[in-house]
Amino acid sequence: LTLTKTFPVTCLVDDWFVHKASFPARLCYLYVVMQASKPKYYFAWTLADAVNNAAGFGFSGVDKNGNFCWDLLSNLNIWKIETATSFKMYLENWNIQTATWLKCVCYERVPWYPTVLTFILSALWHGVYPGYYFTFLTGILVTLAARAVRNNYRHYFLSSRALKAVYDAGTWAITQLAVSYTVAPFVMLAVEPTISLYKSMYFYLHIISLLIILFLPMKPQAHTQRRPQTVNSINKRKTD
Repeated sequence: LTLTKTFPVTCLVDDWFVHKASFPARLCYLYVVMQASKPKYYFAWTLADAVNNAAGFGFSGVDKNGNFCWDLLSNLNIWKIETATSFKMYLENWNIQTATWLKCVCYERVPWYPTVLTFILSALWHGVYPGYYFTFLTGILVTLAARAVRNNYRHYFLSSRALKAVYDAGTWAITQLAVSYTVAPFVMLAVEPTISLYKSMYFYLHIISLLIILFLPMKPQAHTQRRPQTVNSINKRKTD
């Protein structure tokens, strides 16, 4: 609550931010503003997890040490979100149940462009605000670019712990800044403030992502289309 009052989203379209602040200051300020926007989601989903667990819906069984597990319906992992070193890792731990649903109904079923179509479906599922579409269309570019960089360069940093630590620190910072840039329209919702923000940031992430996609070799994405399960198909498999 304190951060939200001190760094409201409206600051991103203020005259100081758009015309006077330096580019590094804008990057840092955008990161802080987006950090201030997260706790409401953390609170809502954690409360929902608690309600589900109180009703017994979150019980997932007993682990090998005999401890009861209550993570069946967990919707986020705050630690992994805040320490994510890739766009993929960030998304996998944010709104987990919706991501699982999108993976089941779209990503594993479509025969081509699964990443693109899943992001588009996610935008449609969220609603009609233009900011959602700015976020998810930008997310497509960032995801494809991040995948290309990871496939082409990550193996160079795995030869020693020191290099791996440098790689993790660098990718953490890049991931957090990229997420802040990508999700800002999701919070701002409208077209005009979104365009104003991206103009002030020189569309830097869009341009960098496009250049990476165009000039870095892209490895073919392993994708196996999964046939939807129905009651009849499950019963037939049991019979067989």
